[in-house]
Amino acid sequence: MSAPDFWSDPSRVKETNQKLTQLKQTVSNWEKISNRHQDQAVLFELAAEEDDSQVLEEVAKELARLEKDVESLELSTLLNGEYDSHNAILSIHPGAGGTEAQDWGEMLLRMYSRWAENRGYEVEILDYLQGEEAGIKSVTLLIKGLNAYGYLRAEKGVHRLVRISPFDASGRRHTSFASVDVLPEVDEDVNVEINPNDLRIDTYRASGAGGQHVNKTSSAVRITHIPTGIVVQCQSERSQHSNRDTAMKILRSKLVERKLMEQQQKLQELRGDQSEIAWGSQIRSYVFCPYTLVKDHRTEAEVTNVQAVMDGEIDLFIEAYLRSQKSASQVAK
Repeated sequence: MSAPDFWSDPSRVKETNQKLTQLKQTVSNWEKISNRHQDQAVLFELAAEEDDSQVLEEVAKELARLEKDVESLELSTLLNGEYDSHNAILSIHPGAGGTEAQDWGEMLLRMYSRWAENRGYEVEILDYLQGEEAGIKSVTLLIKGLNAYGYLRAEKGVHRLVRISPFDASGRRHTSFASVDVLPEVDEDVNVEINPNDLRIDTYRASGAGGQHVNKTSSAVRITHIPTGIVVQCQSERSQHSNRDTAMKILRSKLVERKLMEQQQKLQELRGDQSEIAWGSQIRSYVFCPYTLVKDHRTEAEVTNVQAVMDGEIDLFIEAYLRSQKSASQVAK
């Protein structure tokens, strides 16, 4: 594409600027790590000459921190998908099981909110439907931050909980399920055709936990894309216009995801049975009783500290998934 043509295409310019910003950030992070490593090398030599055990101990601790930072930087290089750098739209839908499943949905909401906050990401609630007794019936979040979708796409699938139910007077063990859906937030200039005649738009009164999560107004919007049957809704804003814009953004993201899935399925047909694509299948189990274990069934990654995972420490599973995807793509080639 010639220079004039390039600059006349806002989407190409924006995409290029985003990639440039990401590359600059990667180079900057690597330079910081390299400088820290050089500083520790100098300190190590000085401490070794002086036989200063206290400084040597500090150097060892800093090198351990450096190792984690290098692993984190290496992980970010695996995020090379078309939309990996984008914000993420994450939805949680409890399965059958009433209050028990709805409480599990709220536990996942807390887990992902904690994970995002620990990374310095911004979390915005787009849609929230309160459970009848406890928990949630559904929730949709917009998680804003560089590579949010690239990381969180590892969480798409069904999550299974095994625990002694706090809602069972007999103290019996229950199994609950909740599905997590993750979409990239896409801009209006992304090439997705939406015919206004294909949309059915309904408005209704927003509702929530006493106004805690959403505003009680008549501004909530539900949009149905008739050709695909996709339904999206938003009730987080006071303005019906704002809710409609947000719902359209979610719809656009879902249509983009649909296109990506179709492309991936076509590639899978060409590759044969080299790897399994199991959309919507159970990906992870969280066991609170009779033992404590969180295990990812795709990668076999596991950890026994369930509480830490529920507090947002899920990077182990995300990293294992991204590395497994990289290995699978190399085998397919």
